[in-house]
Amino acid sequence: MAESAVEATNFSAMVEMLWGPSKSRTRGPKPTHALEDVLDAAIGLADREGLAALSMQRLAQELGFTKMALYRYVPGRPELIAAMTDRALGPPPAANARTGWRKGLEAWALAAFDMFLAHPWGLEATTGPRVIGPNEAAWTEAGLRLFAKTSLGGADRLDVLAVTIGHMRAMAQQAAGIGSGAARNGMHEELLTAGLKGHETEFPEFARAVAETAASNGADNGLSFGLNCIFDGIEVRLRRGR
Repeated sequence: MAESAVEATNFSAMVEMLWGPSKSRTRGPKPTHALEDVLDAAIGLADREGLAALSMQRLAQELGFTKMALYRYVPGRPELIAAMTDRALGPPPAANARTGWRKGLEAWALAAFDMFLAHPWGLEATTGPRVIGPNEAAWTEAGLRLFAKTSLGGADRLDVLAVTIGHMRAMAQQAAGIGSGAARNGMHEELLTAGLKGHETEFPEFARAVAETAASNGADNGLSFGLNCIFDGIEVRLRRGR
């Protein structure tokens, strides 16, 4: 049976993997790689071929040693995915308190978007119940600090981050499926209009919106538009709190 990221997991082992102190081995052969090398190899493999291609056997082959030797570094695939996800995420962007929460949250959100574009498998790896690592905790801490001196309570601040990252995830998933840059813009417009040609009278508002978008070069602004809608809603909430 193929290994799965949603197999029953020893969560204590995952917590130890992510948060426990590094331990030097006193028995057995000395590891030939650092844990970071193993995680970087796993990240590279997932970047190239997706998370489904990542197995303990495949990663061991990538590193040039046996599957059993790989267990010196990680207890199993779920723990491996958790650790490589946290490493791929890295530290949060530096915050500037003088710019205010809106600019700070925008930088936070766009950095997360860039991470998902660089590592599309992260969308799958961060779905469902799981143990978060130190880097993800640092991202959450950084996001919450943006609202530390506002009227928002803890639950609202967490919801702000959840809604914001949800938008980033949705846009990153769409962008990863289509591509990026000018090619994505052209393809997006082509896909929108391909089935619409010849049916404009049936869908007049759709046709008008597409035509206006093309005329104003306003395609693929969903990322910034969605963020601004979220931020506008937060500002309303803050004014009500005051």
